Amino acid sequence: MQLLIEGVTCHLSANAETPSKDMKQRYLGLLASVCTFTVSLLMWWHRGIIPWDQLRLSVLFDQPKTADTITRIHGSKHLMVSAFKDHRRSGAIRVISIIKRQDLQELYCVLCVHNSASTKGDGALSQCVSSKAQVEMHSDHFGFPYGTSDVFCTRPSIKATHVSISTHSNDIDSLKYLPIHNKEMKESFKYSFTVCISNLFGEYNNALQFVQTMEVYKLIGIQRVVIYNSSCGPDVEKVLKHYSKEGTLEVVPWPIDKFLKPSHGWQPAESPGDLHYYGQLTTLNECIYRYMYQSRYLLLNDIDEIIMPYKHKSLGDLMDTLQKQHPASGVFNIENHIFPKTQFDDSGRFSRPEWKSVPGLNILEHIYREPDQKNVWNPTKMIIDPRRVEQTSVHTMLKHFGPAIKVPFDVCHIIHVRAPLQGHLQKDQLYEDKKLWEFEEKLIPNINRALNESGLL
Repeated sequence: MQLLIEGVTCHLSANAETPSKDMKQRYLGLLASVCTFTVSLLMWWHRGIIPWDQLRLSVLFDQPKTADTITRIHGSKHLMVSAFKDHRRSGAIRVISIIKRQDLQELYCVLCVHNSASTKGDGALSQCVSSKAQVEMHSDHFGFPYGTSDVFCTRPSIKATHVSISTHSNDIDSLKYLPIHNKEMKESFKYSFTVCISNLFGEYNNALQFVQTMEVYKLIGIQRVVIYNSSCGPDVEKVLKHYSKEGTLEVVPWPIDKFLKPSHGWQPAESPGDLHYYGQLTTLNECIYRYMYQSRYLLLNDIDEIIMPYKHKSLGDLMDTLQKQHPASGVFNIENHIFPKTQFDDSGRFSRPEWKSVPGLNILEHIYREPDQKNVWNPTKMIIDPRRVEQTSVHTMLKHFGPAIKVPFDVCHIIHVRAPLQGHLQKDQLYEDKKLWEFEEKLIPNINRALNESGLL
């Protein structure tokens, strides 16, 4: 190994020729002592005249150890997920992380250049800079011990390609490194609309509802769906493979249960654990930065929710109208409305025999919507311009640029087929809403095709 500190090189070698074995051992010991003293002296000298957070290290070693989707921060109980250059923060590197809130210690960034043109042909990390990290914990953590956080590496003095976080400023060899994404800003995007679905867990196997929802998405203008998968059932697994092969879906592995004890809910008293709802807040924030320069808009909602335009034929038409009305806004809050899975359409129009063997809800049979409750907050989900936001919670944006707009119910709202919240209401006390039936002509054959190609029909 070769370590350079501001141009001073120290080599350790066991190949020096010495008259005897004893002399050789003493020689190597003396050489190691001198080298250690020299390096220590130079580090002390740097502390005196150059800030430690600007110390430049050059290291030559093999291909960088690439981190997985979730990686423990070396020397701590914290986790790091992914890294992005934030052009809105003067090019600072934002590392999406999960921090144990009561055990936060001083953290350091190690920013490195991955030299793909290395003369050795190994793509080694050729230069690294260590700097003190800045940690911003998100305000929403719902009282759990761990919370979503941004670890910032500011004022990078090199064009870094990889980053790691550590509790030690001079720790390089033992680290795993995250590739830095979003290095370049873009003004054109591969996708117009992308849905970010936070988590699959608990062997989720609601295959029919998922396929129906995916096919509705495509008919209203969704081009990409992102899912963070901790675990799912065998039938949903087949569906995920189908849509991934089709190119509509990106499945991001999310093995959070290998690192922490995640909660199955959002309240520690009712569902104890280390982290809120399998890390839902972390995955939503990660998706924003993952698709910041890939998609014009993002929809942040759950797997059983459909953000549906009611006065426009597509999401594209809806957002054209909303952006003309609110040009400075990048956050649009959409009301959630419950369609109880316990209430069925009496006609049986969509009770199709070929779907009976497919596990999951048939959302086309549930056309009755619960009324708003007086003096009860109706949660929202969001359509966002990701370049105008910084941090999100589940139902609201925590940090963003420009005003957030509440979209009127009659313009757009969420179709959410699930267990009732007002289970005491009878069918005649609910509102009939057949919006999904408008897509019947294209929707039914598309659902059957997807089920067939997934091997479920």
